Amino acid sequence: MNLDEKYKNIRQQTLNFCSHLQAEDYSIQVVQFASPAKWHLAHTTWFFETFILKNEVANYTEFDSNFNFLFNSYYNNVGDRVLQANRGNMSRPSTDEIFSYRNYVDEKMLDYLQQDPSKKIIDLVVLGLNHEQQHQELLITDVKYMLGHNALFPVFDTAYNLIKDKNATSESIKINAGVYEIGHQSNEFSYDNELGVHQVYIDDFEINNHLVTNEEFIEFIESGAYSDFNLWLDEGWSWVNSNKIDSPMYWHKIDGTWHAYTLAGLQKIDSQALLCHINFYEANAFAEWKGMRLPTEFEWEIAAKKLDWGKRWEWTNSAYLPYPNFVKENGAVGEYNGKFMSNKMVLRGASVATSKNHSRITYRNFFHPSERWQFTGIRLVK
Repeated sequence: MNLDEKYKNIRQQTLNFCSHLQAEDYSIQVVQFASPAKWHLAHTTWFFETFILKNEVANYTEFDSNFNFLFNSYYNNVGDRVLQANRGNMSRPSTDEIFSYRNYVDEKMLDYLQQDPSKKIIDLVVLGLNHEQQHQELLITDVKYMLGHNALFPVFDTAYNLIKDKNATSESIKINAGVYEIGHQSNEFSYDNELGVHQVYIDDFEINNHLVTNEEFIEFIESGAYSDFNLWLDEGWSWVNSNKIDSPMYWHKIDGTWHAYTLAGLQKIDSQALLCHINFYEANAFAEWKGMRLPTEFEWEIAAKKLDWGKRWEWTNSAYLPYPNFVKENGAVGEYNGKFMSNKMVLRGASVATSKNHSRITYRNFFHPSERWQFTGIRLVK
């Protein structure tokens, strides 16, 4: 697939998901960290306009000069922006205008891609497409958060359960102690936080080739674990009590039976399906309860070729920090990952919401330990 075909294909995937939304769904922001669908549609378009078209196309005319302020996310080098918490206030521009914006930029981009751009610009286009794929996953999780906090638990689409996957095996895998290389080494795309190949020493460990199931986590709940401070990190215990947490996100006990909200509606929990939507605090407490632990991100990467992975983002016990020799790009692109290397934990793998061809063994996802609206799960080590 050539670059312009890849561009069209990935951009269309975003629209395919949004085709299930109703007009009222596009502008809602239920909570600060979950952006409106309309904002995602515009921000991913803004990326191509700002970093490629405005710099590379002679006499380029912006679609709307206000959009840099409205749809910049966190790039201080590009200028001022709307506060993240205020993205849901944008009833204007209309959703129709945002679709017109996408069409305008797509037309200009496809024309530009016919002009044999330099490798540097091609790399930037590829970054923009991977950025769009990240936002496709965020669209799914943000829409689920919006609808999952609607009192009617509306159905997005009957085909979008997404949390029904089960383990294919119950085995565990032993990894011998040794010195291993970590980091991205191929010529295929990666983010800068995966670069800086380096060696790490790992002691013997045994890692499960299966993820924690709903049944196992129900046992954890029914044991009284959410009220046992001995299991929790101090920050986790504060989070549990401050937010009155007693189960994973989207779980509801109705007439004595656990249900969970899915994008296919509220459904009874399948006890054998993989646990989903838990944060690092919950994952760590569960591991403590089982007398096991979470893998480090290095252990995960070393074992990954032997693991069944890709259905849940898997919490690791590693803080999100730069690899040796990590180098940030100059300017706005350098803000993509490096400035977030504080107060985050690394997740490895991918999830059922991750876009096709957007996962690899070296991929380093990262979120704050309290966040759980992503499709997250638990793999244990001993």
